Amino acid sequence: MSDELADRVRDVLAVDAEEYQAQAEADAEVVKSELAAGTFDNHQSIVGLEYEFYAVADGRWASEETESNGLMRVPRRLLELIGFEKELGLHNAEMTTSPQPLNPHGLRAQESEVLARLTAALQCTSSEGMRLVSDGIWTIPPRGETAEGYLTDSIDDGGIRVATNMTDAVRYHAMANGEHPVDQMSVDAPHVELDADTVMPESLITSIQPHYQVAHAADLPIYFNYALRVAGPLLALGVNSPFFPPDLYDDAAPEEIIADAHMENRIAVFESVLNGEDAEKVRFPDDLPDVETAVDRVAADATIVPMPVPRGDRFDDSFATLRRKHGTFWRWVRPVFDGATRSSANARIEFRPIAAQPTVRDSVAFQAAFAGLMESLPKREHPVINQDWATAKENFYAAMRDGFDSGQRWVANDGHETTNPVEVYDDILAHAVDGLKSAGCSEAEADRYVAPLRVRAEAGQTPAGWKVDRVRERLADGADFETAVYEMQRDYIGRQTETLLEGSFADWV
Repeated sequence: MSDELADRVRDVLAVDAEEYQAQAEADAEVVKSELAAGTFDNHQSIVGLEYEFYAVADGRWASEETESNGLMRVPRRLLELIGFEKELGLHNAEMTTSPQPLNPHGLRAQESEVLARLTAALQCTSSEGMRLVSDGIWTIPPRGETAEGYLTDSIDDGGIRVATNMTDAVRYHAMANGEHPVDQMSVDAPHVELDADTVMPESLITSIQPHYQVAHAADLPIYFNYALRVAGPLLALGVNSPFFPPDLYDDAAPEEIIADAHMENRIAVFESVLNGEDAEKVRFPDDLPDVETAVDRVAADATIVPMPVPRGDRFDDSFATLRRKHGTFWRWVRPVFDGATRSSANARIEFRPIAAQPTVRDSVAFQAAFAGLMESLPKREHPVINQDWATAKENFYAAMRDGFDSGQRWVANDGHETTNPVEVYDDILAHAVDGLKSAGCSEAEADRYVAPLRVRAEAGQTPAGWKVDRVRERLADGADFETAVYEMQRDYIGRQTETLLEGSFADWV
């Protein structure tokens, strides 16, 4: 398998970078002409969701309490059987929902599809002695291994560097082997510095990615710019990755590690692993002045690995190289132009800051709240659109560091700026409900979708805060740091087992 993969990487490395870039720029002109023709207009809002999981030992592979819930590799045949897609690490599995119109039936269909497919997957993986976990970052390495070893293990196959525990996605392996590879591919976070020669450390993290497809493509910039301004406040409610696997930390005292911890380390992981000195691939994006600029940014984005692009008879094959390049256009909020046919062509926003959440209902709450905000804020001409972009960016990284306690700055509905979390979230969640109601939901149904986030805002508690509290409790009881983190993680997985499908994080608070 490694020989075949290495040959495929060599094929990729043989692609002419200048020709690839020229074709991407030509494709951008195709997309812009189709935008002008109205091809990407759909006259209704549509929602979708990408939902990532990681697998842990459960059942027959977790007989020893001291080694339970260690990370597990998911056999490829099992991944196909449960209908999930491969992600970066062999321990990952990803579900992508079928896009649905933003209305009560479409939202219910989204939640029902996640529940139906996840229920079937859990039953199937259980018989294999593993469990899929919805979480922001894993902390317990595979049995008998260290996290550092798992994330850095690789081989040299005829001059091609192949990560041992990475899925066979050629683009990720090629990043470590190209003429201009990512410079460091290392994790840089408080008290953690993990150097690697592949992008495998990025597989520490998992996320949800709500999609919002705009009705009229020319309006995408206004929705996008609003999405940038809700990114910080929503991230502050959704933080869920304060701890790394304990063996990755330096020798700092536990109290120092906790005091300096970022509440959403997955932001730092993604940025530090995939950003190089000459290519800031992962970042908080600039405002969009017009839809054409969104296309041009994808075309102009730094290319790490030019990929061969087959072209067929699909509509989006007319801009296949641009679509391929978009696959490494990593922004925390990003525009997408897609569609296999002219009738299905769409312009959408992928909202990428949120970690996978403790329960399905929590994940769907973020999907619904984001969609509701996209419906309400532009329609109501909410004044937060006038917030300086620099403030929106500061909000985002403050949320990464401090979560709910980050002092989010928000422009309230009456135009005054506030950092009072009661005012901030009363206004944001009220507009989320308003947007869902305008999409056809009853007030009760809209409130139900948003309720898990309202509980967090009122309690001032997030999954990351819950994790920090559990680790502090274990340390106070005399546990060492590694034991405290592992016991917290097992507690998280145990509570999730009881609530993943039918409860919410509110049941934990």
